[in-house]
Amino acid sequence: MSIKQLFTLWGVMFIVCAGLGFIPEPHGILRGVLTVCALIFFLPGAMLLRLGQKRQDRHTLSLVRSLSVASLGLTLVLLVLNFLTALRSEALGDVLYYVLTIVSSPMVCSGYWALSLFLWACLLAGSVQCLRKCPK
Repeated sequence: MSIKQLFTLWGVMFIVCAGLGFIPEPHGILRGVLTVCALIFFLPGAMLLRLGQKRQDRHTLSLVRSLSVASLGLTLVLLVLNFLTALRSEALGDVLYYVLTIVSSPMVCSGYWALSLFLWACLLAGSVQCLRKCPK
């Protein structure tokens, strides 16, 4: 697959996970399906990381790093805001949670927040390590 196709697939998986993240309280097999979708979300990113490393493509590696930083950073900000607004209006909490569902789509889709954050961190660490080894 080309880099362009992998980024497109990654974007499509982001949209799918964001949509699935709005399913209220999934149980049973549906919970498993959502977790698998969230795990599949990270496959194009890992493939981009590997392809960027193999081709020594700093641009691709930088994009993976930037997306990882953005996702982890925005997730942190939105989680803190969600906790800070716990005693505020329910509507504000709902709006912030909906934004979190979109921004952190694989995290909310899977229901296992630590797993998604760990995989984003793996992409971040991998891209940083590859960028250090990649000639300028």
